[in-house]
Amino acid sequence: PHPPHTHARTQATVAVLEKFGERREAGRSRTEYLAQLKRDLATYYGYNEFMIDMYLNMFSVAEALELMEANEVPRPVTLRTNTLKTRRRELAAALIQRGVSLDPIGPWSKVGLVVYETKVPIGATPEYMAGHYMLQGASSFMPVMALAPQPEETVVDMAAAPGGKTTYIAALMRNTGTVFANEINKDRLKSITGNLTRLGVTNTVVCNYDGKELPQVLGQRSVDRVLLDAPCSGTGVVSKDPSVKTSKSQQDIWRCGHLQKQLLLAAIDLVDANSTTGGYVVYSTCSVCVEEDEAVVNYALRKRNVKVVPTGLEFGREGFIRYRDFRFHPSLKHARRFYPHAHNLDGFFVCKLKKLSNDI
Repeated sequence: PHPPHTHARTQATVAVLEKFGERREAGRSRTEYLAQLKRDLATYYGYNEFMIDMYLNMFSVAEALELMEANEVPRPVTLRTNTLKTRRRELAAALIQRGVSLDPIGPWSKVGLVVYETKVPIGATPEYMAGHYMLQGASSFMPVMALAPQPEETVVDMAAAPGGKTTYIAALMRNTGTVFANEINKDRLKSITGNLTRLGVTNTVVCNYDGKELPQVLGQRSVDRVLLDAPCSGTGVVSKDPSVKTSKSQQDIWRCGHLQKQLLLAAIDLVDANSTTGGYVVYSTCSVCVEEDEAVVNYALRKRNVKVVPTGLEFGREGFIRYRDFRFHPSLKHARRFYPHAHNLDGFFVCKLKKLSNDI
């Protein structure tokens, strides 16, 4: 007989592993089943061994399969209403008139809309050109909501291109105070200035430094809040960039983690612990790797006077406080993880820190 189709065999193997005691074939070890499963997953979904191992370490077998399945499907198209220029209700009405089918994104956001189908290019409507909205993945609302910037504050967005988060910060501050939008890559500055202009943001200064230099440039302890949406391996956005399935290794993850630790310390050094309204840093990545997420924050807890505080986000899973050989500070449960299969968002990590003192 023909060998069963890989996918069918995968499903069968998962079923056995879920209730191993009662379902396994006599004489076949769990290790054998797992090795078979890994081979089938690699064939069917096209991941390298490193990625498959990571998923299987992080989730039950059945849930790892759900995640891989969700990675095959694009996330919904979402947009953020620019409240500097319009209200969500008015924007929705205008777009519906143009043949766009949409809905509010969910009870957790007052400004998001999800687009089901559209008769017009959604990135070229008159409303888009006039800056009434930003096309923006739903997961990238989260870090800004956690940051919760206040009017009249001084805020830094350390890795700002293409400006979705920066413009959201400016809108929450109602164009008051000052936002520094930093981007290390010169070629990406155009995307920020273009979006700032289109959306009518007037409180933002664009700068082009290595984020690690910002405490020297802007001054240590000089700002109220910092958002560090860190450069990362992108293991949370496989549906956008399928090359991640095979291009990442443990070395890449460690390299990212090393840079992220340096950037996070710089972010903390920028913030003034004595700010009357702020003193917060939000750290986020579009990676699901613990080495880029909880491990980076845990490092900062050891090196600086900061504590993890609740993000204020009403959903998402708790951060890990133990993972394989890692043991993290118990407060990391306040961090939040988002997954494609669980929340229909890109894989994402958000953690909020409060600076307790300006002494290192």
